[in-house]
Amino acid sequence: MLKIRSMLLWLFVLSFLLAVSTGCVWKNHVAENDKKLANPPVPVNNPSSDLVKKADRGQKGVSFQVVTNPEIIPVLVNKRNKLPKSYQPLDLIFPDIPFTFKEKLEKRKMRTKAASAIEELFAAAKQQNVTLLGVSAYRSHATQENLFKYYVNLDGYEAARTYSAIPGTSEHETGLAIDVTGGNGKCAAEACFEGTPEASWLQDHAAEYGFIIRYPKGKDTITGYKYEPWHLRYVGKAIAQDIMSRSITLEEYLDVTPVNK
Repeated sequence: MLKIRSMLLWLFVLSFLLAVSTGCVWKNHVAENDKKLANPPVPVNNPSSDLVKKADRGQKGVSFQVVTNPEIIPVLVNKRNKLPKSYQPLDLIFPDIPFTFKEKLEKRKMRTKAASAIEELFAAAKQQNVTLLGVSAYRSHATQENLFKYYVNLDGYEAARTYSAIPGTSEHETGLAIDVTGGNGKCAAEACFEGTPEASWLQDHAAEYGFIIRYPKGKDTITGYKYEPWHLRYVGKAIAQDIMSRSITLEEYLDVTPVNK
């Protein structure tokens, strides 16, 4: 009888130990599966995954806000605010000003108000013995697309977007912007335009005709572009005089988030 009781006791102990062991194994198995579900393995050599990573790095996580009122004069177009792809100004005309080229090309055009204002600006400069030439004004979406692709092929995507606009984010597509240079045609849209008599005159007088230096010196962390003393943007006299007198940008005037922050 005592021997039977001992055997039963040993059987009970063995059953208990087996149950505990099985439970631990199962618990560990479940826990391991939970970890896998929470942290799924990243597929190796997955082309689509690589493309997503590259796209994220290229855009730096910045999403575009499509402009809903592209026709207003003080419209904000920059690296975060994009024109609708189908947008084309309806009031483009050829301003009566000299350019660095003779052909009657698309890039001579500006919207009506801006064209009239640039004619007045050029005439006033000439009266003060400052001769100006237009370099490039309106640019269609297709033209900007081809231009940006060219720079990407030349310098790579990241480098290109520091000095050229992604299609839809160029002010030239608004018909309200124009690049200008001095009467000798030198330093057209180049750094050497800085410090010239023409650049100084524009800095002092552009606002009188409704234009601002769109990308001022030392404001690249706000506008997203380096200093461009040749790039004029029409916003209207009242806004232009306010912006230029306070040495601020269009982003600061409209109190929006800087594009590089």
